Amino acid sequence: MPDSGETRRAHAMPFGAAALQEGGVRFRLWAPSARRVGLCMERGSGGSEELATARMDGGFHGVVVPSASAGDRYRFRIDAGDLLVPDPASRRQAGGVHGPSVVCDPGAFSWRDADWEGVPWERIVLYELHVGTFTPEGTFDAARARIADLAALGVTAIELMPVAEFPGRRNWGYDGVLPFAPASAYGTPDDLKRLVEAAHGAGVAVFLDVVYNHFGPEGNYLHAYAAPFFTDRHATPWGEAIDVDGPSSGTVRDFFVHNALYWLEEFHIDGLRLDAVHAILDDRRPGFLEELAAAVRRGPGASRRVHLVLENDDNAARLLRGGPAGYDAQWNDDLHHALHVLLTGETGGYYADYAADPIGCLGRALAEGFAWQGEPSPYRGGALRGEPSADLPPTAFVAFLQNHDQVGNRAFGDRLAASIGDRALRAAAAVVLLSPSIPMLFMGEESHATAPFPFFCDFGPDLAAAVTEGRRREFRRFAEFRDAAARERIPDPSAASTFERAVLPAGAGPDAPAWRRWYREALAVRREAIAPRLP
Repeated sequence: MPDSGETRRAHAMPFGAAALQEGGVRFRLWAPSARRVGLCMERGSGGSEELATARMDGGFHGVVVPSASAGDRYRFRIDAGDLLVPDPASRRQAGGVHGPSVVCDPGAFSWRDADWEGVPWERIVLYELHVGTFTPEGTFDAARARIADLAALGVTAIELMPVAEFPGRRNWGYDGVLPFAPASAYGTPDDLKRLVEAAHGAGVAVFLDVVYNHFGPEGNYLHAYAAPFFTDRHATPWGEAIDVDGPSSGTVRDFFVHNALYWLEEFHIDGLRLDAVHAILDDRRPGFLEELAAAVRRGPGASRRVHLVLENDDNAARLLRGGPAGYDAQWNDDLHHALHVLLTGETGGYYADYAADPIGCLGRALAEGFAWQGEPSPYRGGALRGEPSADLPPTAFVAFLQNHDQVGNRAFGDRLAASIGDRALRAAAAVVLLSPSIPMLFMGEESHATAPFPFFCDFGPDLAAAVTEGRRREFRRFAEFRDAAARERIPDPSAASTFERAVLPAGAGPDAPAWRRWYREALAVRREAIAPRLP
């Protein structure tokens, strides 16, 4: 494995397409459900051919093609039928999730950040952004041009919402189906590498949100040739669970562990935020989460600062207690929910758990991490939620006033700036920015942006209609949307206009400079306060 001091980086994997040092490319697909697998090549120099693969141990099919090279396109034919599928470990896609994969030579990119060692966790100030709406251009290159502004604000780490290849041209990223391929809507793999390199040059770390609990509903062909990837022993909100604890779970776990190492090594990413790990249902010990963390700690984390963060509705404090298989922190929804109830008075949905004593919940979240540490949750029908967390350091929690979920899961995706007075908003922001936890801003927050961030996607026609109806049906339990006419006002996730409204404008409003100055000053106070406590 290359370390952070090398200028050319590539992560070795037991699957996918790998350029060989002696020339040619090795292709390998895990297809235990397939009888035969063909490799369909489209050469960069023109022409195409189909090659048979050899069945290997453990359900793999593979072939070495001496004449293949970077730029060639390929797909796999399953069982000599009409189904052509992309490589699930594709490093780059042509034509989206249904199109061919592209052979890449990651070692061809020459890095100029060999001296980068990362940012100490205590100094992290996160800034969550969605590449497609962060700038009018919606690309890795355009985001790179904004790095200097964020560094001047006091941000020390950007967190990218998922960038794995997704269906269509617009998506939050949580519907990705090819987790190794940076979304072509945002640019090329090298464009993402240049973004990371520029961030490091400005002293800013880069985190990536990764999704290991499900695949998106369009473009996932794994069921056709790798049925053991999924199991009906567990159920998730998205259907059958990814099988991380069954007879074939070793290969499934390897797929995601390698994905984590791939981003950290090949793209020099500094940290990962694992989405909704409570939906990774796992009865095997050691658990998948511990296995992944251990691989990171003995791999890229052994030579530079690499941070691992969880989203976990279970409030499992045991995962945050350090050690070789531990995580640095968890997003603290408890702190956010208590603040939100205090600011808005809203008590519907999960906010009901904070309605009786929002000040008490906020105080406990600031002092002890979780507000819910094993008590029965009314919202969850009395089920016990959480584990004791008072012994954990404050830095085991990420604090935020807004994020993609808490804005985007609202019916209209409205931000607090659109409805909360300035004094109250600044007071709440100060609680987050000056708390002992790790603070996180949501893109545009520092400029008092009022552009909504609603849920949006770009699925095919049949699925798009179902998503639109499902989104509106989801809000029927709220009093203000019990009327069908009221639900019709909820933005259509599939409409291009819904996405366009979420794009942050190039020009800021008249009060943006004052807000940026306030955030810059608040982060300067934080920086000065924590400096004496750092080694």
